[in-house]
Amino acid sequence: MKTMTLLIFLALSSQAAYGGFTHKEVITGPFTNGSDVTSQCIECHQDHAKAFMKSSHWTWELKQELPGRTVMRGKKNSINNFCVAISGNEPRCTSCHAGYGWKDNSFDFLDMTKVDCLVCHDTTGTYVKEPAGAGEPMAKVNLVRVAQNVGQPVRDNCGTCHFYGGGGDAVKHGDLDSSMSYPDKNTDVHMDTDGNDFQCQTCHITDNHQITGNAMGVSPNGQDHIGCENCHDNAPHQNNKLNTHTASVACQTCHIPYFAKNEPTKMHWDWSTAGQKLPEVKDKYGKKTYMNKKGSFIWQKNVPPQYAWFNGSADAYMAGDKIIPGKVVKLTYPLGSINDANAKIYPFKVHTGKQIYDTKHKVIITPKTFGKDGFWDKFDWDLAAELGMKANETMTEKGLSYSGNYDFVETEMWWRINHMVSPKDQALQCNDCHNKGQRMDWKALGYDGDPMKNKQGMRHSIE
Repeated sequence: MKTMTLLIFLALSSQAAYGGFTHKEVITGPFTNGSDVTSQCIECHQDHAKAFMKSSHWTWELKQELPGRTVMRGKKNSINNFCVAISGNEPRCTSCHAGYGWKDNSFDFLDMTKVDCLVCHDTTGTYVKEPAGAGEPMAKVNLVRVAQNVGQPVRDNCGTCHFYGGGGDAVKHGDLDSSMSYPDKNTDVHMDTDGNDFQCQTCHITDNHQITGNAMGVSPNGQDHIGCENCHDNAPHQNNKLNTHTASVACQTCHIPYFAKNEPTKMHWDWSTAGQKLPEVKDKYGKKTYMNKKGSFIWQKNVPPQYAWFNGSADAYMAGDKIIPGKVVKLTYPLGSINDANAKIYPFKVHTGKQIYDTKHKVIITPKTFGKDGFWDKFDWDLAAELGMKANETMTEKGLSYSGNYDFVETEMWWRINHMVSPKDQALQCNDCHNKGQRMDWKALGYDGDPMKNKQGMRHSIE
């Protein structure tokens, strides 16, 4: 510790010679793994590591209030209709966990040396995680070089995980994909590299490693929201009639007319066909519509969102919740209605799926897909269900093990669309929603019909 302090003092005292502080003066190596790097980082940045370990990026869970219950929810225990769940699949899923060595339930969340500083602070573009290495960097990475060249995160640091969530480019979010690394104005006016060139933290303001913004899928009742009103007022238009819409209609609804503008996004994932060895054909985008390991897919590009009232809170399926067989299971969905003064109409990507459930216990199964004896190894749903449920601590606490009986049920997940904001001349026009416009399902939103036609008015009346 004293040696490191002396090195920092010497480096800082010779800023004139070196043109400012550089980590090359204090980071020496050699390093055999990521934890070796972190051990040296925390000699000076222990407080930063402690702060990071309180963030959702580290804990993967958050205490939240859902309708009628208080839950601890996050990626740690949520169920989705992409790769389903982390339980039993940790070495693969945690390639996007900002830590080292989360292989199973024994991972020590209190071990500061397991914090991965480099995934967010690499400026070389060479830091790559081992895809199935439980968060460890690939052996080819020059850890000394990366550690000596750390800096503020840029879009690619965040995108390493967020652009590729769900198992590939553009799979999960729809409005976050590789094209957002260096987007043009038509892709996103805020992040346009020739214009505003916002970095992620321009909007996701960060203090002490606590990053604002919550994904509805894992934080349905997370209250740490960000929005357009952080920069724009409630009357941003010259046209007063447009301004009256802002009480009922979110900015994103008009200003993100399409998502998946450049890369097609996955809209449907049917696990029930996995293992059937069907032809692996490709669609017009060059994407496979079937994979033996994963089942059948539907991909779409330039997708118009679906719209729903959203008051900032959502509900979610929790592991062990009972389902009604034959009825679509909503894994996450927005809360709000036409009668909710706090709700506005927002755009969403709705990802549909078909996934395994226990026909006796009537719960969604969290199968083991990755690794020895997982579905991708044996192609045996019974074995995958048994091992996955056994690895799921929540299921174990509720006394739920696999009954030996399974089938598949339709599911859906709602993902709020916030990125890929179009230039204002490409925003939705009045007739896209009103008159003969087909954008809005007015009756589904609680109206008798087009409020402009029947003079019902929006929830908050338009002058």
